[in-house]
Amino acid sequence: MRLGLALGYWGRGPDPRHVELAQEAERLGYDSVWTAEAWGSDAFTPLTWIAARTTRIRLGTAIAQMAARTPTATAMQALTLDHLSGGRMMLGLGLSGPQVVEGWYGRPFPASPLTATREYVDIVRQVLRREAPVTSDGRFHPLPYRGPDSTGLGKPLKPITHPRRPGLPVLLGAEGPKNIAQTTRIADGWLPLYWSPYRTDAYEASLTGAPEGFLVAPMARARLCDDVAEGLLPVKAMLAFYIGGMGHASRNFHADLMSRMGHEEAAHRIQDLFLQGRRDEAVQAVPDTFADDISLVGPRPRLADRLTAWREGPVTDLLVTAPDVQTLRVLAELNG
Repeated sequence: MRLGLALGYWGRGPDPRHVELAQEAERLGYDSVWTAEAWGSDAFTPLTWIAARTTRIRLGTAIAQMAARTPTATAMQALTLDHLSGGRMMLGLGLSGPQVVEGWYGRPFPASPLTATREYVDIVRQVLRREAPVTSDGRFHPLPYRGPDSTGLGKPLKPITHPRRPGLPVLLGAEGPKNIAQTTRIADGWLPLYWSPYRTDAYEASLTGAPEGFLVAPMARARLCDDVAEGLLPVKAMLAFYIGGMGHASRNFHADLMSRMGHEEAAHRIQDLFLQGRRDEAVQAVPDTFADDISLVGPRPRLADRLTAWREGPVTDLLVTAPDVQTLRVLAELNG
């Protein structure tokens, strides 16, 4: 199991520790570093900044939102950064949810998310292969565009720039069982949002048939500390925000996932509290057991024991969000 560093997206402003953490992760032998985006900082610009200050570590987006860019624009950014970094780019994509797609990007959330994802990935692959002009007769991403307001002058094009790697890895952030199953068929890997090494049965059926070499790269918050309860508080705060705030009461993919992992009652309670503005109570309503299962928190012996559980399952790459260099060092030592 390889280790990666997940830096996420910015909060109020740039985090001055990110370059230092990425450079230290590279020195420690971490395989990859990943950036993200929500509705603030984008994923590609910070990753390019890190690429210019590292030499070996692979570079991934976890995740770049599909609604933010057309598939050809995303492919252009990926192939550009792949060239500039010497072939280190990995493209992680995600659809996001209706609240972000329609509320932030001003685009309709696709009626068939699986079909929209499949079309998007197909176009990205076409650009990266550069075998022929890129075309798609799909419902959501037609190329050339032939809508009622079309000029009719659009023509299929091949990228001017020759991609460095036609097989640049494409990974998908997927949460629903059908979406995960499709990911095993159309992508090179999967980026789970929540993964518990003690509840792998929640994903077992969806991963059946995954090809050899398929990447399973979950993200987990990690912290070396003596007080486990205190160390879990940032994990619980993150879960309360995603489950309570990133979605609507009637449609929240993160809450649905928590329910499938055995915490349905708690998921509804967190949503209710968060939507009532009782955010501190929503954080407290997150079960310690759930927060603990999907993270790596505690003193060194406890981290060693729990890291063993992560290595025993299908995880190929553990992407850790760590607040300090010492946590990164200890995990590198324990993973050996």
